[in-house]
Amino acid sequence: MDRFQAMQVFTRVVDANSFTGAADLLGLPRATVTTIIQNLEALLRVRLLNRTTRRISLTPDGAAYYEHCARILGEIEETESSFRDVAHRPKGRLRIDVPAPIGRLILIPRLCEFHARYPEVELHIGMGDRAVDLVREAVDCVIRVGELQDSTLVARRIGTLKMITCATPGYLERYGVPTSIDDLAQHVAVQYFSSRTGRNFDWDFVVDGQTKPVTMRGNISVNDSEAYVACGLQGFGLIQPARFMVLPHLESGALVEVLPQLSSAPMPMSVAYMQNRHLSPKVRAFVDWVSELFGACPLLGGVDHGSGECSFTARSGSNTIRTEVERQNIEEQAAIDQ
Repeated sequence: MDRFQAMQVFTRVVDANSFTGAADLLGLPRATVTTIIQNLEALLRVRLLNRTTRRISLTPDGAAYYEHCARILGEIEETESSFRDVAHRPKGRLRIDVPAPIGRLILIPRLCEFHARYPEVELHIGMGDRAVDLVREAVDCVIRVGELQDSTLVARRIGTLKMITCATPGYLERYGVPTSIDDLAQHVAVQYFSSRTGRNFDWDFVVDGQTKPVTMRGNISVNDSEAYVACGLQGFGLIQPARFMVLPHLESGALVEVLPQLSSAPMPMSVAYMQNRHLSPKVRAFVDWVSELFGACPLLGGVDHGSGECSFTARSGSNTIRTEVERQNIEEQAAIDQ
């Protein structure tokens, strides 16, 4: 038995979560793929996959073997790549997924620079607040906010989102300005709910080095970050978004910061990709470029101004406000920051 081929077939079956899908990717008959896996299990004297009529899943031995295979195959590919044409430029379709506000305000305004540097890379950009399945949706890499819970992802930290509590002047005139966490019991907030569970996310503040969750009440709930800010601008309640999203509204006076003495736990931001996939030139190019881009944006470190530049254009009503922002890797509650 060709052990190298068996390792390739096994990892493809796991990645595709399907014998048929792996067969299509490898250009082999499905029966051949099945036979190779059976022979591999016989050779190793362990069961690698649990099979049902609808799905397959890794056994504990299969998971351990998969990690070793992925590392070995990646090292082989990396070694072979190092001897190929060193002038080879990244090219081909690159599928990425990013939170909509980050994509619209930070990434897209600078894409011309990426295209100028890598003209042969065709970007396919998905934007939204949901967490995508990289394998099932054939996504090469993602930008995510919050601590990553998926152990199959390799992540590089590219920044930190600073949160802010704010409201419209009209809302504060009606309800008063809160000066402590206890005051929040007398206020209402725009709620942000989980697309997966339907539950509203709590707020949180850092008090004496500890994160203190706060359950807010309110009559409006959304699951989209831009709709969340829009509801705040309509005066439906206090909001706690990422600072970069509302900086133009703070500067124009449309929103006013409250409880500035109380910080909310900052949210880490990462670019991530599957650890079992060889980091192709196009993925490496994007990961390095986006790390460089976000590293020059100090507002992602929680400040308003600084020496670096990362300019974006945001619209508030009919006014266009140009802002300079500066630097600083979901769990689901990160969706509110996206």
